[in-house]
Amino acid sequence: MSPTIAQRGVLRAMAAGFVMSVVALVLSALVRPSNALPGMPYSHLQVLALASLAPTVTLAACIARLAAHRFHTPEDLDGSGLTAGTATAKLLQAQLQNTLEQLVLALPVYAACVALGPAYCRNPVLAASVLFFCGRLLFFAGYRRGAAGRAFGFALTFYPTVVLLAGMIIHAALAAAGIIAGPAGNSR
Repeated sequence: MSPTIAQRGVLRAMAAGFVMSVVALVLSALVRPSNALPGMPYSHLQVLALASLAPTVTLAACIARLAAHRFHTPEDLDGSGLTAGTATAKLLQAQLQNTLEQLVLALPVYAACVALGPAYCRNPVLAASVLFFCGRLLFFAGYRRGAAGRAFGFALTFYPTVVLLAGMIIHAALAAAGIIAGPAGNSR
């Protein structure tokens, strides 16, 4: 069975998002870490805090959009637990849910990369944060157009996190095997 037109659109958008994510992460890793935050001490905690801001802003925006809609829409004022919900409320709730899921995946991965990865992992974490933000904006903008309309934004949110996660798993396995230095800079 061949893919439908919508499925082909999703595949193209997801592939483009994956390629863009990998290119952005690789290019960001090539930037000298000491130049990433000019005039600012480059501590692990500061990088993690900075990387957490953009994804957290997208979650706050989702919450605010749904709350504002509910406040101004009598049918939705009592919330989804007490009403069937209008189409707009359901759409905003779906966007909020997906953003929350992405954030729950991204933040621990960012923390692991910053705390356990080599110094060159810091810039890709910051790049992933920017891609998360841009991806969410595109996801929101394309959501009403269906799966193909939101796929690129989803990919820009999801793939940077997954690529960082895969990289950290490989790094941890190589460090555990004594092939490369571990988080403290020590090898076996």
